[in-house]
Amino acid sequence: MRRLAPFLLCLTLSQGALAAEAPEDCKADCPVNAEMTSLFDADQAARKHGFDGDWDRIEAEDAQRRARTGALIAAGALRSGTDFYHAAYIYQHGGEPADYLKAHVLATSAVAKGRADAAWIAAATLDRYLKAIGRSQIYGTQYRVRDGVATQEPYDRVLVPDALRAVAGVPLLAEQEAERAELEREAQAREARKKSGVE
Repeated sequence: MRRLAPFLLCLTLSQGALAAEAPEDCKADCPVNAEMTSLFDADQAARKHGFDGDWDRIEAEDAQRRARTGALIAAGALRSGTDFYHAAYIYQHGGEPADYLKAHVLATSAVAKGRADAAWIAAATLDRYLKAIGRSQIYGTQYRVRDGVATQEPYDRVLVPDALRAVAGVPLLAEQEAERAELEREAQAREARKKSGVE
């Protein structure tokens, strides 16, 4: 026990120091971090033209935004639900499973801090993470279009019932199928225009 005493004392002191450095807890009245809002606004602006943007440049800028967001998180500068909501969007535009999982954690933190509308991004980032690690998505938020065919596969449509999709703000199965069919129609129309030389 004597040999453990110095270790336990150090552990106790370090836990106290960590608790002292943690930001003051607040829920609805936390101030929003202006820099995080600016990063989020830039992230969204980069995507306003859909798939017609310069994706090499956008991906490089995404990496810079993730690095800065990570620094803000590490510094304890994000405190409001809106801060965590914005950070979730930054990380969901990463390219690695760890980015999507971090985005999911940030989104659930946003919900815990009072941003109920973050439930959708929490579901979407979990789906994105599951697909990235070779598993089936469970909410149905992720679509892929290739060669004129739109799909959500792999997709476990049974695990999460429509009642839970509704809680998360995710479209129900029938609505998802309508969206998938519309994406497919649009993709096939684009393919037809390309073949005819219109685009």
